Amino acid sequence: MATKITKDTYLAWYESMLLMRKFEERAGQLYGQQKIRGFCHLYIGQEAVVAGAMSVLRKEDGMITAYRDHAHAVAKGITANAVMAELFGKITGCSKGKGGSMHMFSKEHNFYGGHGIVGGQMPLGAGIAFAEKYKGTDNVCVCYMGDGAVRQGALNETFNMAMLWKLPVIFVCENNGYAMGTSVERTTNLSDIYKIGLGFDMPSAPVDGMSCEAVHEAMDIAVDRARKGDGPTFLDIRTYRFKGHSMSDPAKYRSKEEVEEYKSKDPLEQIHATIVAKKYADQKWFDSMDEKIKAIVEESVTFAEESPYPTAAELYTDVYVQNDYPYIRD
Repeated sequence: MATKITKDTYLAWYESMLLMRKFEERAGQLYGQQKIRGFCHLYIGQEAVVAGAMSVLRKEDGMITAYRDHAHAVAKGITANAVMAELFGKITGCSKGKGGSMHMFSKEHNFYGGHGIVGGQMPLGAGIAFAEKYKGTDNVCVCYMGDGAVRQGALNETFNMAMLWKLPVIFVCENNGYAMGTSVERTTNLSDIYKIGLGFDMPSAPVDGMSCEAVHEAMDIAVDRARKGDGPTFLDIRTYRFKGHSMSDPAKYRSKEEVEEYKSKDPLEQIHATIVAKKYADQKWFDSMDEKIKAIVEESVTFAEESPYPTAAELYTDVYVQNDYPYIRD
């Protein structure tokens, strides 16, 4: 394993996932109070998919995902203040209040969205990886998608080009079992989603998405492969969202028994138990971490509430890019 799992890794996983969890819980409350408008897709239950990847990745590596993106943005280093302000539609948000819940973005943190179009991020993820290869870096791009998005035709074109050009991209299917309210079994006769990659001769594998360790190990292999120039990997990371598809989804298509079964595998609780078992931290540390995260989340709410909305003039900014390339005609 190129990136070893240590005591610090476990402590970082717990802190990161706790922030994701508490941030999303607060966002859900604020949505109910109508302080957050539009669509809002919470990540509660899936935190290990991002946490296990971040312990392998570098800041310079790119990340792109779909519209369930708050946790990805926070994990990639965007402040809770900037993410919450974006949810509120404020100018201090990471997308200046123009993107909202589904379109988080930060060039500074190499986080490229947040995309509302199902599967729209897949070709872009390959494009980001192409740029890194073209520039001669050993940076990689992690491209997340849902189990519903893999039904899009763009996936086939993207996989073909990524393999043809050996692009440094890791495709991650965050397979939570349901495309909105439609189960995987109702959309395909190939329920083992990772097998899609085999048709392109792409290294592909299923991964336990409720385990930070399993995600870390799979990502470690995939990232190392990409950095060495050996091309892409497709990971079918099997996870579960504890809430509905979005805030407007009562999730009645799932049984209570199914939800409770997955809640018993809560990745946050698993890491908590491991830290205790290995005596990496005591209750005082957990209590202090709870207070720290609570303060960060509450500060983000205050920051968002006190921040101004964009002015009408902002309608005309960020529409076009300044042409700095002399070989491109105006």
